Amino acid sequence: MNSIRNLARRVSRDERGITGLETAIILIAFVVVATVFAFVVLTAGIFSAERGKETVYAGLAKARGTMELRGGVVVTATGSPLVVVAIQFQMATAAGGAAVAVDSSAPSNNTVIAYRDSAVVENRMIYVATEVVGDGDLLVEPGELFTITLTAADNPSTIGSLAINERWTLEIQTPVGAVIDLTRTMPAQLDPVMLLH
Repeated sequence: MNSIRNLARRVSRDERGITGLETAIILIAFVVVATVFAFVVLTAGIFSAERGKETVYAGLAKARGTMELRGGVVVTATGSPLVVVAIQFQMATAAGGAAVAVDSSAPSNNTVIAYRDSAVVENRMIYVATEVVGDGDLLVEPGELFTITLTAADNPSTIGSLAINERWTLEIQTPVGAVIDLTRTMPAQLDPVMLLH
């Protein structure tokens, strides 16, 4: 009878089955928590990668929409005494760039040229784009070259008022690309044709 009681006590004290069940529950809880954590991390990573891709594409669009100056800036003057009548410079797209519109009469999606000096601020200058190398439209495309001309007749308060030793800036603002600053200083003596570097 004692042997039956000892056997019953051992069976009632044996907790091996309960310990296995508790371990299984804890293991399942760890798996669920790890799954939720992995889902959150993957979702955040995908979201970050998508934002990064958008930023890269925006940067590429900005870089591709940029033009660059080719050569110097030529200022011409006429009359007696000499008075500045025009500013000319040549523009092309940056390497690997996209087409950039250069029609000053277009109301939107166009290149705008602004003028700044110590006394005058003009945010939209009238200019003429003349094709040197191109296909006949007013889009500066890869491999094309345009001469931009600003005249005193179209812009009397800016171009027509340039004097000796005066510092001035033209800001060329393309629809998408970076702004190009052309800052020059007039020479100490006006000549009929002046190349400003």
